[in-house]
Amino acid sequence: MYPYNETLVLVIIFTRVVRVFFTTLSMKHEVFPLRFLNNKELSMKYFLLKRWIGNTNGFMFSVYAIMAAFSTYSCMYAFRKPFAVATFEDQMFFGVDYKILLITAQLAGYSISKFIGIKVISELSSSKRALGILTMIAIAGAGLFLFAIIPPPLNILAMFLNGLPLGMIWGLVFSYLEGRRFTELLGAGLSVSFIISSGFVKSVGKITMVYWGVSEFWMPFITGSLFIIPLLISVWLLDQLPPPDTKDKKLRTERAPMNREQRWAYFRSFSFGIILLISVYALLTAMRDYRDNFVADIWNEVGYGNSTGIYTSTEIPVTLGVLVIMGMMFLIRKNIRALMMNHLIILTGLIVLGLSGYLYKTENINAPSWMIMSGLGLYMSYIPFNSILFDRLIAVFKYIGTAGFLIYLADSFGYLSSIGILIYSNYFQSGISPLNFFLNTSHLLVIIGVILTVMSMIYFYWKHKTWNVKTCISSV
Repeated sequence: MYPYNETLVLVIIFTRVVRVFFTTLSMKHEVFPLRFLNNKELSMKYFLLKRWIGNTNGFMFSVYAIMAAFSTYSCMYAFRKPFAVATFEDQMFFGVDYKILLITAQLAGYSISKFIGIKVISELSSSKRALGILTMIAIAGAGLFLFAIIPPPLNILAMFLNGLPLGMIWGLVFSYLEGRRFTELLGAGLSVSFIISSGFVKSVGKITMVYWGVSEFWMPFITGSLFIIPLLISVWLLDQLPPPDTKDKKLRTERAPMNREQRWAYFRSFSFGIILLISVYALLTAMRDYRDNFVADIWNEVGYGNSTGIYTSTEIPVTLGVLVIMGMMFLIRKNIRALMMNHLIILTGLIVLGLSGYLYKTENINAPSWMIMSGLGLYMSYIPFNSILFDRLIAVFKYIGTAGFLIYLADSFGYLSSIGILIYSNYFQSGISPLNFFLNTSHLLVIIGVILTVMSMIYFYWKHKTWNVKTCISSV
């Protein structure tokens, strides 16, 4: 821990940060930048920006929307993932590895947040989204500060507080992008943020420890604080996006909040297929989270533990590969064809994941190549669930609603499975290293995932052939 005087300085910094956040939140979010600026020239530029966004062509609109969404979610990651780069070696509490307790606590909060989000995100009005993003991240930042000043093991509760609000952020950000004719492209740009951002914020966290001498306990808060100003700018830029226009609604179906009865009616209509997809996603989330949370331990095992840039350098190729694949999906105009293509991408990703493990075990590729290849396969299968798959599912059956409902329904069970795999690895596979556990478990994931994905593909193709649009309209 820091000596008294350095801790006092950090407390002062934190109180000023909180003041900035809640000064921002206390204002009407549509105009808060103008109150800070209080400048007629800048006010005019603000209104010109709003007009430009509404009238620009599709390409420039997509570039703007992707940059705003990407940067917003990337800044959120600075409040969630940096702690994973710390190893907390030789620390045990209650007979369990301290890092596993921290990951489990954060995931528990994150998972609860996803269940809450099933209702909140599907019913939230557009006027409250920016305020919601800033509020949730402010609470998460407070959790990181408490984690730094409260001694272990009590600070495990602070990590639960950190995870509790952050599960809402994805739905809040994606709600700006869904229901548009370019949603695949926009969703791909947003989705890759948690590939490259996870590696980037871990690199930043590692730098604060290696070069600044920050302790493992203060590192998460310090790293998050570095992203506060970019976060405020990014949220403001994102909030300038106009709602979907008439052409968007015609191609992708109108999007509207869903109450409890509407959500239940939608689930009943496609329950078997939704259960299949959620099952695949739960497996993918568990493996993706395990890889993400124990990546520092895995790199240590393969001899790259002291490299501060390895986290980012191996995720950039993954990001570019996934961005190209997912971004091209917007070219498929027919919704049922795009839905089937999403299933094929998931299947291909699972095969790449399995193949990467085989090649590494047989020493045909080195560790960085394996991490890139396994990351590409895992994220090819994982990312469609976070945006474009469920967006197309809404559009295929012309169901007036929101993809946020399905995303959060899947996420809820996905993060429960993440907690389950942590418990399993600690109590039933404690003698196996993170590297070997990931390799062995990924093979099982590939087999089960391929079977369930093929079943889902057949189901939704059959459902589309027999679906009556009037049934959908009458049920809403």
